[in-house]
Amino acid sequence: MTFRQLSYVVEVSRCGSINKAAQKLFLSQSGISAAIRELEEELGIRFFSRSNRGVEFTPEGEEFVTHAVSLMEQKRRIESLYTGVRFAPAPVRFAVSTQRYPFAEDAFLRLLKTTDAPGYSLSIRETGMDAVIQDVCEHRADVGVIFLSDLTEKIIRRRMDDQDVEFHELAAVPPCVYVRRDHPLTACEGLTEAKLLEYPYACFEHDQGAAADFSEEYQLLTDRKPAKTVCVNSRTAMMEVLAQTDAFTTGSGLLTAGLSDERVISVPLEGRGCVRLGWIRAKNTKTTPQAEQFLRLLAESAADAARYTRDIQARRG
Repeated sequence: MTFRQLSYVVEVSRCGSINKAAQKLFLSQSGISAAIRELEEELGIRFFSRSNRGVEFTPEGEEFVTHAVSLMEQKRRIESLYTGVRFAPAPVRFAVSTQRYPFAEDAFLRLLKTTDAPGYSLSIRETGMDAVIQDVCEHRADVGVIFLSDLTEKIIRRRMDDQDVEFHELAAVPPCVYVRRDHPLTACEGLTEAKLLEYPYACFEHDQGAAADFSEEYQLLTDRKPAKTVCVNSRTAMMEVLAQTDAFTTGSGLLTAGLSDERVISVPLEGRGCVRLGWIRAKNTKTTPQAEQFLRLLAESAADAARYTRDIQARRG
């Protein structure tokens, strides 16, 4: 089956006769008939029956025409996409997959604003840690952004080793609790896990079967499960839950000017190790110029977020 044969069947359908189709295509009637007959024999169906009034398509022929038209349209779209592309400069391409960090979004926006190539394809995906690692492993993303902690590092590094992914530390920050600005917990002198137990715990959903080590949140040591839990799947929903209720969540605590919800602040959690923020990439792969530029901007955004967060926390006290 060829596109030439498909075009003949489609044109006969549009014109209602082989003769008119031949005239429109500037071909002989016998040539079109022979090509269509070969296709009928190949597929084992009859497209139409002939009469003095033209042709009448069979049910199988009508169904075939709908598929043929779709294929012809896809062919035209592909041809239009790549017409002249041989001589055009290759577009700049970069993709990042990240946990839900405003500073990573800020770095991506900085990259977008400074990219002046005549053509580019830039993408950012916010998702869970397990999916970030998978995106990098399967080369759907050039770079991933995740975090490690003392409790989770061992199992996460094992997963990365299994998938030939390497981790590069970006910053080490104290774990924090996110709450609304006027939350009762903000008045605590020293925030500990015990003081969190009476409040609802907000978390991001993660894939069924994924270990808790790959959660978005900083894992607490308490053996008691929260009596009240709120699960969301977007950063926007998380911010609304925190801003409008007594719920809390845990994480790096980093806030980004202009991107973080100003109704929500972070409070350091006492007596815990650091959250190690970092970027990942597939092992034995060359970092593209676009990825290198993003990583420089990512380091700048993380440093700016750390300063902004320290200032917010100092003013709270």
